Amino acid sequence: MRRLLFLLIVGAGGVAVLLSLGLWQMRRLHWKEGIVAAIETRIAADPVPLDTLAYPDPVADLYRPVTLAGRTTGEEALVLSGRKGEGAGYEVIAAFETDDGRRILLDRGFLPEAGRGMPRTPVALTVAGNLHWPDETDAFTPPPDAAAGLWFARDVSALAAALATEPVMVVARDVEGDAQGVEPVPVGTVAIPNDHRQYAITWFSLAAVWAGMTVFFLWRIRRRVG
Repeated sequence: MRRLLFLLIVGAGGVAVLLSLGLWQMRRLHWKEGIVAAIETRIAADPVPLDTLAYPDPVADLYRPVTLAGRTTGEEALVLSGRKGEGAGYEVIAAFETDDGRRILLDRGFLPEAGRGMPRTPVALTVAGNLHWPDETDAFTPPPDAAAGLWFARDVSALAAALATEPVMVVARDVEGDAQGVEPVPVGTVAIPNDHRQYAITWFSLAAVWAGMTVFFLWRIRRRVG
């Protein structure tokens, strides 16, 4: 009898713990979906001219849609990147002079590996895009390769210092002017991880397995006792 009671307590306790973990992941899922929805709403908002934002804030103005006009300077940084179906390439971060005299960073988009050596001389562009301060660096990010002109993350502060611009970056969405082989990669939420649904399914599945094993062992013990 004690053995049955012990197994019942362990089985019920295990199921309760696993179910609680699954429910916690479901709460996290709803929380993350709310964040993603808020970001998508901000990304899709009506754009404002960049010249109306004297000092864009990395928190308050993150993802804010803006418009701007001016020209690239020919100075740029290539950030190692890649695209599914296209292979390796670069994110082209250009120094951009706006018509009102500001120097900012413009993420022009993706450049395939084959286009690296093609000339990208200064060009006039009209851009609609989103302000962005990507969080892509950590302790394992290699420093830029100055000799090759290659970067490994979009570090806005470091890129701004290297290209002598404001620490402000606009990620292009729509560009009017000579693209010079660069395809815009607009800001989006696809890269934001949201695995909570899968985690919840895993915990609920484990709870079902635990419950099934508990019932099986209780049945076997009852048969032996009987």
